[in-house]
Amino acid sequence: MYLALREIRFAKARYSLIAAIMLLISFLVLFVTGLAQGLAYDNAASIQNMPATHFVLEQGSDHRFTRSQISGEKLEQTRSVVGESNAEPLGVQMTSVVLSGDIQKIDVALLAVNPQGWLAPDLTMGTTEKQEKGGVAVDEKLAEHGVRLGSILVDQASGSRWTVTGFVKNESFSHAPAVFLSKEEWMGLHSPSSAPSGSGSAEGQAAYNAVAVKATEGQVSKLQSAVPNTEIIKKADAVSAIPGYKEEQGSLLMMIAFLFVISAFVLAVFFYVITIQKTSQFGILKAIGTRTAYLAGSVTLQVLLLSVFSLAVSIFLVKVLEMALPGTMPFQLGADMLALTCTAFIAMSLAGSLFSVWKVARIEALDAIGRAAA
Repeated sequence: MYLALREIRFAKARYSLIAAIMLLISFLVLFVTGLAQGLAYDNAASIQNMPATHFVLEQGSDHRFTRSQISGEKLEQTRSVVGESNAEPLGVQMTSVVLSGDIQKIDVALLAVNPQGWLAPDLTMGTTEKQEKGGVAVDEKLAEHGVRLGSILVDQASGSRWTVTGFVKNESFSHAPAVFLSKEEWMGLHSPSSAPSGSGSAEGQAAYNAVAVKATEGQVSKLQSAVPNTEIIKKADAVSAIPGYKEEQGSLLMMIAFLFVISAFVLAVFFYVITIQKTSQFGILKAIGTRTAYLAGSVTLQVLLLSVFSLAVSIFLVKVLEMALPGTMPFQLGADMLALTCTAFIAMSLAGSLFSVWKVARIEALDAIGRAAA
């Protein structure tokens, strides 16, 4: 500790340069990590927020909601296994809507859920009382497009008109803000001739995209045989199957991985060069009895101190930037992911210092002193 701190104090300019480089790299790592997490959540927030453990989809749908069609009969078969209150129908559809009297199209994700069921998100504003009579709950992001309570949204594909009766927060699917329909509106949207909007429950005639269930592993095994021509998938599998999710996250994770590797190499090169420059000093210290372990520990401690310092400043800067970012930019860096990223960064930094430790261990006192004398 003593030797490490004295050397940092003596060569302020040199270590300040290294600290600045580490600061930039750690800031970039934290920012890209937050961006990756934010994009992942924005892509699948509505599915991740649902308390379901599994989803029942049509066989051959490749785990994708939009490729699946589940009849009311299969919904009843599912309920017979997991219980009436543990299975809820779910409809998912991408579409474009416009505000009544406007021409600007807004891409949204239609999610059909029971407004009184456990799939329905909590409202931040408005009420669910009118949602079964032409009302919808929409994500708060739509407020940026001028949507307000009482606004009328017109579906471009079907011409259906819905009144905004409530707002929800952080609800999106495939990067599109969510619009939550009642089961009656969903049936009217897909079977206008047989089940017009507001015609009441005709659940057996409706075709949904999935059934969300709360099930134990034992119940999941029973579902496989009780509901034929279906596949039972976990929530994580449903999230991963959202179009573009794997590709988007794969690209960002590769960037983060490369940043970690780059940070390790940069530190390795800097400290290796510094160690070579100090070969004679290390040789003299070894000659007077300083242990190799003490010298190696000094180098490692310097790397640790610089890593912790750069991370502390980076976290502060990232938090400041997070508050300044617009609400439309997805960014999320929770405490767990922050701790994991910082731990990984410190580990990679210490790994990069191993070259210097190896060099210190190989220094021969007589050779180093001889070169210094020459």
